[in-house]
Amino acid sequence: MIRTLPLALLALLAVLALAALLALAAPALAADPAPAPSEIVAAAPKADWMAIPASDLLVMDLAPDVKGKPRRVVIQLMSPPFSQGWIGNIRKLAAAHWWDGLSINRVQDNYVAQWGDADGEDKAKAKALPVGLAVVPASEYIHFANDMSDMALPRLAQPFDVRVLPDPYAGYGFVHFESGWPTGRNSAGEVWPVHCYGMVGVGRNLSPDTGSGAELYTVIGHAPRHLDRNIALVGRVIEGIEHLSSLPRGTGALGFYETPGERTKILSIRLGTEVAALPAYEYLATESETFARYADARANRRDPFFIKPAGGADICNIPVPVRRAK
Repeated sequence: MIRTLPLALLALLAVLALAALLALAAPALAADPAPAPSEIVAAAPKADWMAIPASDLLVMDLAPDVKGKPRRVVIQLMSPPFSQGWIGNIRKLAAAHWWDGLSINRVQDNYVAQWGDADGEDKAKAKALPVGLAVVPASEYIHFANDMSDMALPRLAQPFDVRVLPDPYAGYGFVHFESGWPTGRNSAGEVWPVHCYGMVGVGRNLSPDTGSGAELYTVIGHAPRHLDRNIALVGRVIEGIEHLSSLPRGTGALGFYETPGERTKILSIRLGTEVAALPAYEYLATESETFARYADARANRRDPFFIKPAGGADICNIPVPVRRAK
């Protein structure tokens, strides 16, 4: 004879079973969604931010736009040991106010915006350079590391280790961040800065010319990594890149403007120490645990919009966060 349980008991058992299932699901339901990279940066402790000295800033003021709004571009100059010969020249050029009245002469789509003396190739018209500029050899495109200990770094407590990224542009080497800058490194101990969006480099003619620093450009497109170790990189745009990337594209060869009326005038370029009321800036230390978590989040997006983490990121897709100091 089959006995049936009373309806009241069945109802009680069903309620208890449902409660047990809800209890098991509660942690997952209550868990916060994974933070986006921007949220990780916003929550970074003050100790993880590194001040950028005003003396390492180059401030370019362009002529106002068509609506009369000012256009300012702020560049952070690269720290030692990289490119110091060219940076020394740039400091002299800025101190001499050499760029005042010159122009943006080239804007090539998905490549670079370039500025300097539009008549620089014409000896009869070229603006005289300040005396005492250094002639920097091409060997200064790279720096030799003091040791190769980073080649066997222990992995960070993140699935994606930003400190050791294999890099096809470095042969059997890798890319990583060195004191806030994206760099490449190979097994010979050579280290060099890499061309990412917003990086600033020195225009030059054919080798052995390496450029003086009077002609500068910034990357406004996909990272042209083939230029690494072929041109000196001297800094990065940290504010105002939109004033360069949004300029009309040049119609001449390589994006050069064909008429003076197409060029954007440079009102002035000054070192940060000469600019009144210039905000203080700081960057997120690339040696910090916060940066490691930020880089991992860039490589493996787990915030609600994303379905599948990518599992990796190019070094140029991990821009070093820079902000006005708080």
